[in-house]
Amino acid sequence: MDLEPRPRRLRRTKIIREMCAETHLNVQGMIQPYFVCEGNSVRESINGLPGINRESVDKFMESVAQDVKSGINKIMLFGVTDRKDALAATAYDNENPVIIAVNEAKQKYGDDLFVAADVCLCAYTESGHCGVSVNGDADNIDNDRSVEILSQMGLRLASVGCDCLGPSDMMDHRVAAIRRRLESSGYTNTIIMAYTAKYASSYYGPFREAAKSAPDKGDRKGYQMDFRNRTEALRELDLDESEGADIVMVKPALAYLDIISDLRQNSTVPVAAYNVSGEYASVKLQAEAGLIEEKQMVIENLTAINRAGADIILTYHLRDILKNGWQNG
Repeated sequence: MDLEPRPRRLRRTKIIREMCAETHLNVQGMIQPYFVCEGNSVRESINGLPGINRESVDKFMESVAQDVKSGINKIMLFGVTDRKDALAATAYDNENPVIIAVNEAKQKYGDDLFVAADVCLCAYTESGHCGVSVNGDADNIDNDRSVEILSQMGLRLASVGCDCLGPSDMMDHRVAAIRRRLESSGYTNTIIMAYTAKYASSYYGPFREAAKSAPDKGDRKGYQMDFRNRTEALRELDLDESEGADIVMVKPALAYLDIISDLRQNSTVPVAAYNVSGEYASVKLQAEAGLIEEKQMVIENLTAINRAGADIILTYHLRDILKNGWQNG
């Protein structure tokens, strides 16, 4: 008697499915992003990012206190300012809201809260580009001058206790420059989470509105990766690892699961993925329209990112997951 295999035996009940599941979502590997702005008593909703706000440092500290109670202990900070200039001087000055917020958060929580911060110039340049322009030409970015400013920004963040720097600019050799400056200044324990494969993507729209960082001219295709390219990400991986990155990242996540998988198969360090603003907004808008069950889609999306190989996921959904107990099934 020839017996036909029946894979459905292992799908029949929930308890069997849980026993046989190949991927288990881990909230301990998730990081919650925040947008920190200047001023006092500011909490502004962000169009396209329901539940996420721009917050001044005082309101940010209130939100962190609530989030810590719910179980969040890893955060990523992005700056928002109207003080912009050609050389992004506010990226590292004493009034930068992220620098102030990092200092206050680390003073209050110490090692109980993992604080990462974005290292990029787009929120601080007049052009809205991730590097400084050559002779004011927004389409011509001075890589090496930008790297010098980025390394200065990274050092300033490390000096106030930032656990992890996230260079997201995609300038060549910025990881090496930041690592050298950290090491020479005694900050040997500061983690660099490099945005290794950051693609020029249409999924960033809500973020650019949140951070007030949209470029005023041109686009970012001259430094962010071409979404048609795959093997190029492995070249970026080799460079970032050799330059001292402790974690490598793919951004966005859902449209780039193949890239996450490639980095995981070829990397010797943890792989992160950024579940970006456009991906988050898509879920929120469909849920508000009654087209989906939000919990199910959130868990499915994040599990797919994890299954592809991401050890760490930056996601705006984390607050909802913990508040609603979605991680418990």
